[in-house]
Amino acid sequence: MTVIQFNTNNSPVAEVELPEVLRIAKEDALQQGLAYAGIVAPDDAWKLFIGGQAHLVDVRAAEERKFVGHVPNTLHVAWQTGPALIKNPRFLRELENKLPKDAVILLLCRSGKRSAAAAINATAAGFKHVFNVREGFEGELDDRQQRGANGGWRQRGLPWVQD
Repeated sequence: MTVIQFNTNNSPVAEVELPEVLRIAKEDALQQGLAYAGIVAPDDAWKLFIGGQAHLVDVRAAEERKFVGHVPNTLHVAWQTGPALIKNPRFLRELENKLPKDAVILLLCRSGKRSAAAAINATAAGFKHVFNVREGFEGELDDRQQRGANGGWRQRGLPWVQD
């Protein structure tokens, strides 16, 4: 799927050729009625990121990245901040300062829920290709109400570091 970008005069300005995995994610998102480009599996997100086909943006709080771990060489724009995890009022401005609105962006949080909310917000603000990384960094809660064993970036053995 080739996505054609238009300027304010409705003239084509650029074409973005999305990789097949993102084209499929975008088609699935349309069928599901998602308000953002789509959902990508962690393994696919890693391949797209290391292949230079997408930017990986961690939207967790700085404290989570520091104490739980993070994917090396990723961008960080917190969707929520502080111990109370209050929505970051500068989220869109910070994202705009790091990436253009036509960039292919993969958002990652703890479980995929906050990054989905951030993807909706970014898409509504005019970002064209914002995808959510399924399962997030730590995955869903298990039977003992703990994360880390039920999906997620770390559980899948993908690269990460801890400060």
